Amino acid sequence: MADTTNLTSAATSSTSTHASGATSGKTTIDDTVVSKVAGIAAREVNGVHSLGNGAARAIGAIRDAIGQRDHGQGVKVEVGEKQVAADITIVAEYPVSLQQVADGVRQAVTRSLQQIVGMEVTEVNVTVQDVHIEGDDDDNEDKKESRVE
Repeated sequence: MADTTNLTSAATSSTSTHASGATSGKTTIDDTVVSKVAGIAAREVNGVHSLGNGAARAIGAIRDAIGQRDHGQGVKVEVGEKQVAADITIVAEYPVSLQQVADGVRQAVTRSLQQIVGMEVTEVNVTVQDVHIEGDDDDNEDKKESRVE
């Protein structure tokens, strides 16, 4: 996987015809930008609780606590000159249909990458890593009666 991708932007190519005298050139979009776009799109899908595997979510919780959210967490991309492929790992909400959530993530990520990054999307693979059940995150220790005084 390359650190950066070089592509000629259609908007940049067409600017040479504008009266402003702008010149054409090359646009470089870093892989981390593509990952962030895909991650933001995936998080917006109903039924997605979070992105990433257990270790990534633990590190993400620490980053969130200090205000440094990683929008690309749980996303791996392979970027070519004109095409991009993405692998997204999600935690789904219970009791949503996992296939519907995965399809929604696939559609949202594809649409965002095409519109925002301007590249053809060859595939979006979705892995459902876990299912979040409401109440699992609650600290039940505080709710139990003390056994000792």
